[in-house]
Amino acid sequence: MPDTGFDEGVEMKAEVFLPEDYSPAEDEPFMNERQLEYFRRKLIHWRSDLLEDSRDTIEGLQDSTRAIPDVADRASEETDRALELRTRDRQRKLVAKIDSALRRIDDGEYGYCEVTGEPISLKRLDARPIATMSLEAQERHERREKVHRDD
Repeated sequence: MPDTGFDEGVEMKAEVFLPEDYSPAEDEPFMNERQLEYFRRKLIHWRSDLLEDSRDTIEGLQDSTRAIPDVADRASEETDRALELRTRDRQRKLVAKIDSALRRIDDGEYGYCEVTGEPISLKRLDARPIATMSLEAQERHERREKVHRDD
């Protein structure tokens, strides 16, 4: 067998051209290569911003570990730190959801409702690219949650 220069089992992906002003449109095939690349880039950029914020927070928390003699000032500082850590925890969970969305793109499942299997609207995905349910399925889910919470 001749050596092709490619590793067996490694899939080469061609770069998808995406104009700078590209926005997914309803009149093109759903989740075509351009739409998938658009959402991939959007998710990667969002993830990068979150991770950069986290690095800044960690540096800030390390810099602010100092002894504060005034009890009120120390309490205020601790409250600020706790709030910052809660925010970072939410962002950590968001990064996990972004990673999950990127995996769904790679697996060919992105853009489809995990409940109904129907396409999620492009407007919803553009506004919330980590969405896993169509708006209708999400609303049903939230109504069921509310009913169970009220019990």
